[in-house]
Amino acid sequence: MALAKLTTKGQVTIPKSIRESLHLNTGDKIEIVINKEGEAVIRPISKKVDDIFGILKKPQQKTLSIEEMNEAIRDRMQSKTS
Repeated sequence: MALAKLTTKGQVTIPKSIRESLHLNTGDKIEIVINKEGEAVIRPISKKVDDIFGILKKPQQKTLSIEEMNEAIRDRMQSKTS
C-alpha cells in the first residue's frame, strides 16, 4: 500500500511505486474516477507520441489514400451483410 498526503492546495504527489506501476511520467495525464464503492480509481489516459509511433504502419505495407480506405471498409461491410 502507498500513502499520499493532500496539500492545502488540493494537490497530491503520486508515490513513486504507483507512478512506476502505471508507467506515468512527467506531463502524463490521468483520469480519476469514483466507483460505486466510493473509491477513487486512477487511470493513465495518454501516451507520448514516441510510445505509439509506428504502431499502425508496417514497413512492408502500402500506404493507402482515404478513398482506398473507405472502399476497403465498404467492401468489408458488404461482405459481412451478404
